[in-house]
Amino acid sequence: MIATAVRYTLEELMTRAPGRSVEVRVPPFGAIQCIEGPTHTRGTPPNVVETDAVTWLGLVTGQTDWTQARDQGSIRASGNRADLDDYLPLFETKA
Repeated sequence: MIATAVRYTLEELMTRAPGRSVEVRVPPFGAIQCIEGPTHTRGTPPNVVETDAVTWLGLVTGQTDWTQARDQGSIRASGNRADLDDYLPLFETKA
């Protein structure tokens, strides 16, 4: 169930922010490229966001704050474009 939720939300981000300038990884469930800008085709991309499934699902539902999660080390972001704060949450959960 977690794998399906992660894959669906990664695809949703890719749809809402098309492009290939940032790679978003949620191991072991999936990785996508998104956001318009300079593309990368070989080796390690310069703009990478990586996090675990629980943090990712919290981010996409608005239950986890991007800046707070990054500062706590739950998100590893490298590169000057590796900031998804403008694109998340994808869905707001009601309290």
